[in-house]
Amino acid sequence: MPSPAKVELEDKPCPLGCPAGDDEVLTGHDRLHELPGTFTVVKCRACELMRTNPRPTQRTIGFYYPQDYGPYQSTQVALTPGRKIRHRWWKQIMRRVFDTETRKIPPLQPGRMLEIGCASGAFLRQMAGGGWEVEGLEFSEKMADAVRTLGYPIYNGTLESMQDPVEPYDLIVGWHVLEHLHDPIHALRKLHCWSKSAGWLAVSMPDASALEFKIFKDRWYGLDLPRHLFHYTPKTLSHVLGKGGWKVERILWHHNPNNLLQSLRYCSQERGWSQSKDYLLDLVQRRRHRYLHLFLGKFLGTLHTSGRMTVWACRI
Repeated sequence: MPSPAKVELEDKPCPLGCPAGDDEVLTGHDRLHELPGTFTVVKCRACELMRTNPRPTQRTIGFYYPQDYGPYQSTQVALTPGRKIRHRWWKQIMRRVFDTETRKIPPLQPGRMLEIGCASGAFLRQMAGGGWEVEGLEFSEKMADAVRTLGYPIYNGTLESMQDPVEPYDLIVGWHVLEHLHDPIHALRKLHCWSKSAGWLAVSMPDASALEFKIFKDRWYGLDLPRHLFHYTPKTLSHVLGKGGWKVERILWHHNPNNLLQSLRYCSQERGWSQSKDYLLDLVQRRRHRYLHLFLGKFLGTLHTSGRMTVWACRI
C-alpha cells in the first residue's frame, strides 16, 4: 500500500464521452478515516454526471481503504446454525437488498449469482441458504480469506482483472460498489458479457439528487471522498447503465436514515459538539430510540429522500 506522499492522482474526462467541460461542485476531504488529501467533485456540463476529479489512480487508491474501513466491519458472518440463521437471512434481505420493498422485486428463481465486493461473505451465505449457487469478488485479501473459510468460490482482486466465468450468471449484485469503480462503463459491459440473456443486475449506491447533498455539501456522508469516484443521480445512473448494456427497471429508495444522521454527526464533530456526536452515533447504531430510527427511515424512504437507492436493471 502506498504512503500518502506516493498516492498518484489522475485527471479523467466524463466516461460517457461528452464534450470537454465541467463545473466545480465542491471540494472536500476524507471525513470517514481522516486520511490526508483534498479532492474536488465536478459535474459534466453535457450529461450532469458528477465525478471526483482529479482522483487517486487505481494502483494507489488502496491507501484510502484501511482494514477498519466501515463496510468491511459491517458484514461479519454469524455462524450460529438453525432457525436463527434462517430468520436473519430474511431480515438481511429485507434490510440490505430489498429494503422492505419485496413486493417490487422481480420474481427470481435461484440460479447462479456473483456478488462484487462481497466483503466477508455475509450476503453470499444468505443467498446460498436460499438455494443460490454463489460466487464472490473481493478486493481485500483479509475479507477474501474470510469468504474462503465459508467454502464459497472467491476471486481476490479487482473486477478489471477477474477472468471470464465458466458459466454465465442469472444475477449479479454490487452493494455500494459502482461508485468506487474507475471505469464503470467498461465494468458494466464486462458484467453484461458475464450474464445470461435474461440476466439481472442489482446495484445500490448513494443518491446524489437527494436534498441532503444540497444541504450538507462536503459534509454529506454519502460523498465519502475520495473512495467514491462517481456520484450518481437516478438520471445519470440510467445513462451510465445504458452505455454498459443495461436497462433500468426499478429504483427503490432505502428506508434508512443513516446518511442524514451521519451527516449531522460530521457537522457536530466539526463544531466540537461531542455529546451531540455521541448521541447521533447511538441513533445510527440503534442503541437508543430504535423506533425513531425506523420512523425516520420510513419517512425518508417513502419521500425518496433517504440518499440511498437500489437499482434493478435487466440485460439489453
